[in-house]
Amino acid sequence: MDTKATIARIWRGRTLAEAADEYEAYLREVGIPPLEKTALAVQLFRDDLGAETEFITTSYWRDFNSMAAFTGGDPDKVHHLDRDPEFLVALPERVAITKILIDR
Repeated sequence: MDTKATIARIWRGRTLAEAADEYEAYLREVGIPPLEKTALAVQLFRDDLGAETEFITTSYWRDFNSMAAFTGGDPDKVHHLDRDPEFLVALPERVAITKILIDR
């Protein structure tokens, strides 16, 4: 079975800077573990931008079908966490799905 990632799913969300630490802890506790159980790999990025902080979660998938199975059939759909409306400046409307061209 080939376990090399061919697709990345990238989610972005922004919080106010004063909520960033609490949201990061929430993401690590609630948002990341389900991805770690299913995706080949997961990365969480944080970019402090002054008044706001952007979080980027990138998950790596063997193929489109494995990603679709995790998301319930619609990988483009954003699956908001329960507390996202409390933390996020705006609820993201989409995720980016990209093919991986180079993986070293």
